[in-house]
Amino acid sequence: MRNRRKRAPDPYDGILLVDKPTDWTSHDVVAKIRNNFKLSKCGHGGTLDPLATGLLVLLIGKGTKLSDRIMNGDKVYEGTLHLGITTNSQDADGEILEEKDASHITRKMVEEVIKAKFMGPIEQIPPMVSAIKKDGVPLYKMARKGQEIERDPRKIEIFEFEVTGFENPLVQFRVKSTKGTYVRTLAHDIGNELGVGGSLDALRRTGSGPLSIEMAHTMEEILACDKETLEEKMILLSDMIK
Repeated sequence: MRNRRKRAPDPYDGILLVDKPTDWTSHDVVAKIRNNFKLSKCGHGGTLDPLATGLLVLLIGKGTKLSDRIMNGDKVYEGTLHLGITTNSQDADGEILEEKDASHITRKMVEEVIKAKFMGPIEQIPPMVSAIKKDGVPLYKMARKGQEIERDPRKIEIFEFEVTGFENPLVQFRVKSTKGTYVRTLAHDIGNELGVGGSLDALRRTGSGPLSIEMAHTMEEILACDKETLEEKMILLSDMIK
């Protein structure tokens, strides 16, 4: 049996904040940076869908021990709700299931529904296209086979939910919520409450706990570094525990 060659210990421990581009999975980003810099330990502190962009926290070396702390922080997102379109994934990546006329919907109607139904502690049924597992099988694998099973609602809390722009059928918004919130499900459910359906057209994570997108670096900026200068873009574990 051939012995697997072990990578050298990572030269630093901490977190790296990435501005994830669209169409990349969170795993794609981790794999690219781990392999490019030949890192032994590299993970992320909270998944973003391929459609989404924005703040992805990479945990490097002993920084992986911060996973729970990073993932438990409240999240801030900016997104676009498309009224009148329902998809099987609840976002623009999915198959369109139904289209309805939403031309009568006003900004005030959207804001009233948000205020009445989507503020404070609420329950949310996770989408079928998600990594949640049922009997050890991720739901998205069942969804690919056309299966749909009953999902238990999850308790989340919405702290802030603001409509930042409206040009029917598109609604721009900013939301701050607890971890585990599916923003595409919020878009889907708001559309249903308005009677026209809805899906998520775009999503950008701008905050996770005390971390913000302004602190993040693009993939181009990161990959332009070598293994030594990458440290300059990191928040080192030694600085975080002072």
